[in-house]
Amino acid sequence: MAVNATPGFDLQPSAQQVPLESNYITNFDFLNQYLPDTYEKEFERYGNRSVSSFLRLVGAEMPSNSDLIKWAEQGRLHVKYQNCTSAGLVNALTGVWTIPDPGPNFNPALANGSSAALRVGQTVMISDRTPGSTLTNKGVITVAPISGAMGANQVTVAYYEAGGQTMAAGVACDIFIYGSEFNKGTEGMVGSNESDDLIFDNKPIIIKDKYAVSGSDMAQIGWIEVSGEDGVSGYLWYLKSEHDTRLRFEDYMETAMIEAVPAEAGSGAGDFFQGTGAGASQANLNGSEGVFYVVGQRGNVFGGGNPTTLAEFDSIIQRLDKQGAIEENVLFVNRNFSFDMDDMLAAQNSYGAGGTSYGLFDNDEEMALNLGFSGFRRGYDFYKSDWKYLNDPTMRGGLVGGAINGMLVPAGSTTVYDQVLGKNAKRPFLHVRYRASETEDRRYKTWITGSAGGARTSSLDAMEVNFLTERAVCVLGANNFFLFQDA
Repeated sequence: MAVNATPGFDLQPSAQQVPLESNYITNFDFLNQYLPDTYEKEFERYGNRSVSSFLRLVGAEMPSNSDLIKWAEQGRLHVKYQNCTSAGLVNALTGVWTIPDPGPNFNPALANGSSAALRVGQTVMISDRTPGSTLTNKGVITVAPISGAMGANQVTVAYYEAGGQTMAAGVACDIFIYGSEFNKGTEGMVGSNESDDLIFDNKPIIIKDKYAVSGSDMAQIGWIEVSGEDGVSGYLWYLKSEHDTRLRFEDYMETAMIEAVPAEAGSGAGDFFQGTGAGASQANLNGSEGVFYVVGQRGNVFGGGNPTTLAEFDSIIQRLDKQGAIEENVLFVNRNFSFDMDDMLAAQNSYGAGGTSYGLFDNDEEMALNLGFSGFRRGYDFYKSDWKYLNDPTMRGGLVGGAINGMLVPAGSTTVYDQVLGKNAKRPFLHVRYRASETEDRRYKTWITGSAGGARTSSLDAMEVNFLTERAVCVLGANNFFLFQDA
């Protein structure tokens, strides 16, 4: 048995630029002597229809006075290289190891190019990457990579083991530094390593909306008493439409920060792609990096459905161990994901299989049985919260392609180097920067134009309510976020 598809939920928008019969009474028959019994007040069939509040809950807003927002995040403290190979044979006492990716700044073609961060005297551990293998070596570096030379990605290691190299030639291995060792009376360490900072940036986008009503319609009273969110009431229908436009714009202020993507070079929305003559822009826009885009690119992704077992959550926790290891995290999820977590946690109770006892409390006959959980602790604290945006059928709810079921957001704040302030500053992991200066604040602008409704700005016989904001979202430490999606 399942929920029938018909009748379903209504997806027809109520904000139209043309009159629709669904918006008006059509049964006015003055030849009928019997009047209908009418309910004047509008019924709020969908409750609070707004989907915003996510960013207000987990982040903050702060001004910015530039078209580009930049910040620096710390790199790793310790050095490890993967997929390294040696041409040496088994039992060789020394080995020349080739490092395929010494780092983002490596360029052996430059005379002063950087090299792998390995120096003479450092001790390293070498481990076979083959699944199931236990082969390892420990050694000391005798020849370090030479900056700007052909050997900038090669290092010579003398092994501590009498049996020499344990891996065969060409086997992919991991190498990491664990210390150093020098003889008595020798010089100190040769060379030094610079700190590795990761520089990220984002650009704000301008979001606009408008509501217009003619002066004649403003002077016409309706028979329906509108009752909207935030206490809007009255018999003037244009007040209802203006208020709905405002609510819709406030939702877009948040959902644009969640869904925004940068315009790729050569795309129809982006800049003209120089040098090819193809991909001429239709809009000449930059786009912006939204939360989902950033986490999908630089964060962690759990694909293939929702985690429904402790083993799957353990794999998530093990990934968090390799990232920032933030103690407290909030899971913003859709309804199905929330139920899956409730069922998973209930199954940990020996009496939970029958649905009679969730958690540690006494179930008496007059008590409403609580079949849900607000969070749990397993290595870290995880708090669960429903995200209306993922449930709303007019937004992310019910999507088949590209469905996202939830997102893990670290709680608290982090310290970053702010390029504008020129110093370290504490910022929430997720926050919004809006354009503002001493003379212009573009956080949330609204103004009225026309010649109706008190406006005296033009000869247009109408009132136009304009909305504008310019903002970008900053995702600091995206490696601490998790995105849960179907594929």
